[in-house]
Amino acid sequence: MATEQGATSIADFEKSLDELEKLVRDLEQGELSLEQSLTAFERGVKLTRECQQALKSAEQRVEQLVQNSDGTLETRPFKPDDAN
Repeated sequence: MATEQGATSIADFEKSLDELEKLVRDLEQGELSLEQSLTAFERGVKLTRECQQALKSAEQRVEQLVQNSDGTLETRPFKPDDAN
């Protein structure tokens, strides 16, 4: 079930990112009315926050594979400060 939820999150992230890119293109073209531009901007801010949260969540799930001194392998939570 966790894999299914992870796949859904990835699909949602990609869908949100695609929508955000479309909103940016629409805004850059300058053909929207002021009201449409404001609505697009507000939606873009919401999508940006959702994408940032999804990335933060994914970062917390990343683990690193470490070889112990006896040759066995284990996973540990990844810490950006680790230089291994």
